[in-house]
Amino acid sequence: MSTERKIVTGLFISLDGVVEAPERWHFPYVNEEMHAAVDELHTQADTLLLGRVTYEAFAAVWPSQTGRLADTINGIRKLVASTTLQEPGWNNAAVIDGDVVPALKDLKQQPGRNINLSGSISLTRALLAAGLLDELRLLVHPIVLGSGQRLFPDGMTQVPLSLTRSATFTTGVLDLTYQPG
Repeated sequence: MSTERKIVTGLFISLDGVVEAPERWHFPYVNEEMHAAVDELHTQADTLLLGRVTYEAFAAVWPSQTGRLADTINGIRKLVASTTLQEPGWNNAAVIDGDVVPALKDLKQQPGRNINLSGSISLTRALLAAGLLDELRLLVHPIVLGSGQRLFPDGMTQVPLSLTRSATFTTGVLDLTYQPG
């Protein structure tokens, strides 16, 4: 019996649904529980999927970082969904040629571990709409930002989800895992 790889999105999100620029509000909530949750996401995967904007942000920071998570992110296979990026220029990185949906359908059928999607809000929405996202892992921070790009904007099509796992960190962050319902 063959098991299909999963595409798992992991996002830092505020109580009011903002996912934009977590580097401005996420760090006060980082503790050992957060490190363990992020580490778990990355150790279950052999591929990191990123949109161009998130890829460029990661590529500007991670190559100069050290430590276990940095080693994982720098060493993992990275796929960039982009119609404009030609040469990714980061270790183990490649651009997905053409339409991302059929490419990822094919990739899910290949042997391997999870395909993690970090940040990349437009890509997360597209994969959820296409029925390709297997898990949505939200690290909900106890902060209201009031503005910024939200994961689910007004006018988005209804998407039923089922909560499959939850935990509460000592910082008040909720670690929630959903699967499409």
